[in-house]
Amino acid sequence: MDKEPAREFITLLFNLSKEDYCYLTTTGRVSGKPREIEIWFMLQGSTLYMLSGGGDRSNWVKNLRKTPAVSVRIARHTFPGVAREVVDAAEDLLARRLLAAKYQGWREGSEMSEWGKTAKPIAVDLQPGQSS
Repeated sequence: MDKEPAREFITLLFNLSKEDYCYLTTTGRVSGKPREIEIWFMLQGSTLYMLSGGGDRSNWVKNLRKTPAVSVRIARHTFPGVAREVVDAAEDLLARRLLAAKYQGWREGSEMSEWGKTAKPIAVDLQPGQSS
């Protein structure tokens, strides 16, 4: 990706990070059909973070384990991406802090909610997509 389109992509994502929800589409692990959920999110660069309150039991987490290729719609923009479970400790903490701050007003030095502390962090590495 050239520097200018890359900068435009990151600027677009930064602006979209203010939206309340994104729509994650996974491929059903049994049906093979698209499955869409509405979910809280936060962006850091071109990586989108979500927390699964249901942890490993959530169908969308089970789906992306089988097929990591996903799409994410934010406002009128749709992006292809590759989903992954966050395993790095520093990235895990970053995801929790970003989401707890955005949705629960968490601030450094305050106690994080149970959701913020225990939900499973999932990342989607986004690629430039479609606008309508």
